[in-house]
Amino acid sequence: MVQQQISPNSSSQEEKPEKVYLPRTSESEILKKIRHTTSHVMAMAVQKLFPKAQVTIGPWIENGFYYDFDNPEPFTDKDLKAIYKEMVKIINQKLPVVREQVSREEAERRIKEIKEPYKLEILSDIKEEPITVYHLGDKWWDLCAGPHMENTGELNPKAIDLESVAGAYWRGDETKAQLQRIYGTAWETPEQLAEYKRRKEEALRRDHRKLGKELGLFIFSDLVGPGLPLWTPKGTLLRSLLEDFLKQEQLKRGYLPVVTPHIARVDLFKVSGHWQKYKEDLFPLMAEDEEAAAHEQGFVLKAMNCPFHVQIYKSELRSYRELPIRLAEFGTVYRYEQSGELGGLTRVRGFTQDDAHIFVTPEQLDSEFLNVVDLILSVIKSLRLENFKARLSFRDPTSDKYIGSDEAWNKAESAIRRAVETLGMDHFEGIGEAAFYGPKLDFIVRDALDREWQLGTVQVDYNLPERFDLEYVAEDGSRKRPVMIHRAPFGSLERLIGILIEEYAGDFPLWLAPVQARLLPVGDAQLDYAAYVVAQMRDLGIRAEVDVSGDRLGKLIRNAEKEKIPVMAVVGAKEVETNSLSIRTRTSGELGTVAVSEVLDKMKQAIANYDNL
Repeated sequence: MVQQQISPNSSSQEEKPEKVYLPRTSESEILKKIRHTTSHVMAMAVQKLFPKAQVTIGPWIENGFYYDFDNPEPFTDKDLKAIYKEMVKIINQKLPVVREQVSREEAERRIKEIKEPYKLEILSDIKEEPITVYHLGDKWWDLCAGPHMENTGELNPKAIDLESVAGAYWRGDETKAQLQRIYGTAWETPEQLAEYKRRKEEALRRDHRKLGKELGLFIFSDLVGPGLPLWTPKGTLLRSLLEDFLKQEQLKRGYLPVVTPHIARVDLFKVSGHWQKYKEDLFPLMAEDEEAAAHEQGFVLKAMNCPFHVQIYKSELRSYRELPIRLAEFGTVYRYEQSGELGGLTRVRGFTQDDAHIFVTPEQLDSEFLNVVDLILSVIKSLRLENFKARLSFRDPTSDKYIGSDEAWNKAESAIRRAVETLGMDHFEGIGEAAFYGPKLDFIVRDALDREWQLGTVQVDYNLPERFDLEYVAEDGSRKRPVMIHRAPFGSLERLIGILIEEYAGDFPLWLAPVQARLLPVGDAQLDYAAYVVAQMRDLGIRAEVDVSGDRLGKLIRNAEKEKIPVMAVVGAKEVETNSLSIRTRTSGELGTVAVSEVLDKMKQAIANYDNL
């Protein structure tokens, strides 16, 4: 990428302000204590100002905390200000935070005494004994496992903010009481809070829903339904560019394209185990009649592609000589996400996965797994998302949500661990993050605002080959079981585009921009020449257009800037006479007058190298 040139008037010695590091709660024991304690202070303040409010749960989250309340009246922004003021009073009282252990019976007695039914339900879910209670002086208490600060005076009111109020169902169940959730954040220093607020404002500026509309990439329609994006011509072009990029990489690496239907008999997903595990997350069964519905017979919209690819593999007897077989598809899947969980492109009900399923012999597993990781790393590099870490998503041995034998799981997890150790990758283990049928290697990307997103994933699966009775003919003529690798470098194409819009703030790199160049004729006399140059660009595969609006040059430039066109070319009488263009780019600014042939060569080279002009 060509770097922005330093203005002659700027000082090369000018230093950038030191970046304020914002740790996540999970990374900082002191933040856990601060946020646990602050949430209790907030709950105490709420109940003092609103005596009818009942508290439910109040955990820390990665950038702050929240507490859910059952209150007769909705909280307003004015209420949040009053709650904050009351919190400051509590903090200034320097109340000791006292941990107490009590018996289950004593905890139950105290809860009934203050008439807090939600706490009774929470108590029933606590399996460990004794029960721990935290007090703020002798004025307020709640069930909690901690940790906490020693007294409220250790909190800095200038590093605390109450952010918003949202609706939340008790236990996340739509059939239960609707509560009010107050979100807050708390930090060690006011400087951290200021940086956190700055990033929130920057996140709003980069919001893919806002930019997607401004750039004309996608829309949502109430008549179509929530969570089902409609792609405009520019957005469709962006999708196609990403698909074509990956398809070309896959063809180089021996992948075979396939296409599978959007629906299938429910029996397919019963064999795979998806129906039993995810029935509530799928769209309703399409049955021919009530009797069929009662017997769970009919069709469902597919929520995953792997069982379909298994059927293609199984359609004929395979030889060890054919393996590995790599079947790839940009397959659209459908999941019935709750309406409250939908969010632009990052959480939708219909999305396209860059799925591939690779069938290998056990001996081929390690090398093929490394090949997949190499592909994912290549994709991440091309998309300029190089700030990432790898998570070894393994099963929780104490959970019963997984299928398959311990032996199969141990073999699969060992293969993933060997791969990251062979590559020397920075990684950490996520116990309980595995898919129900196998462990995964997930790539967690950190964006420009230090937010983390899961993108590429690769999984090792011994279970689906067993459930579908897959075989291949081994070298000695015996029948053996292949191993499956599931992989998706992009993950969800919709989610990836949402992340890229925010990562680039709408400024797509040259190779990915739906419109790569726009010619800006000064007047009608230059239109023919501009059209002639655009035709040359298009012949080379450069996505170019002419602004034929007839507006003044200043407005032409402003419009191109607003639409974040990477290359703008002003065309006046001089440019027509000298067969040149006056080039202005978003990354490097004014490049001056450049011959058309040179512009074409440089653009073609930059696009081929996934670079900017």
